[in-house]
Amino acid sequence: MSLYPSLRYNYLVIRNTEVNFLHIVLIEPEIPGNTGNIARLCAATGIELHLVKPLGFEIDDKHLKRAGLDYWHLVKVHVHENFAEVLEKYRGHHFHYCSTKAPRAHSEASYEVDDLIVLGKETAGIPEEILQEHWEECVRIPMVADARSLNLGNSAAIVAYEALRQLGFPGLAETGPGLHI
Repeated sequence: MSLYPSLRYNYLVIRNTEVNFLHIVLIEPEIPGNTGNIARLCAATGIELHLVKPLGFEIDDKHLKRAGLDYWHLVKVHVHENFAEVLEKYRGHHFHYCSTKAPRAHSEASYEVDDLIVLGKETAGIPEEILQEHWEECVRIPMVADARSLNLGNSAAIVAYEALRQLGFPGLAETGPGLHI
């Protein structure tokens, strides 16, 4: 389902083949600005974005649009009725469940092409039953002991860029545009 049906998505194409390097899955996101920021991350990196209902906002929310700026045409967005639908559709893929409760750091995981990075809603994280079921695939971002958690958008970016680093930053520009002096 497209966030903006009038837009045509630009997919990263290499030799006329659509390439999916990674996926970010947001389970029941609540804050439109966070989802918009993560959409912008996905646009800049070629990562597909999956939103799992119920959403804490309307898909046409002005805050969601504003946070994503003018990048929505670069994002491939999927909306799922529930997380079981994601598990079924991507059976055989490797999932990385991000949680402050996880036993190992995100940088200790091995990421492969087409992996899914899963994050929970801002107020509660990934549901406990999902974490228990997939405990060996759970990762955390190291923080000081007294910190409860990071912002959802920051967490998505940290884990996504570690995965992209391990994959050699596929499809991303190797150099910047340079200075215009």
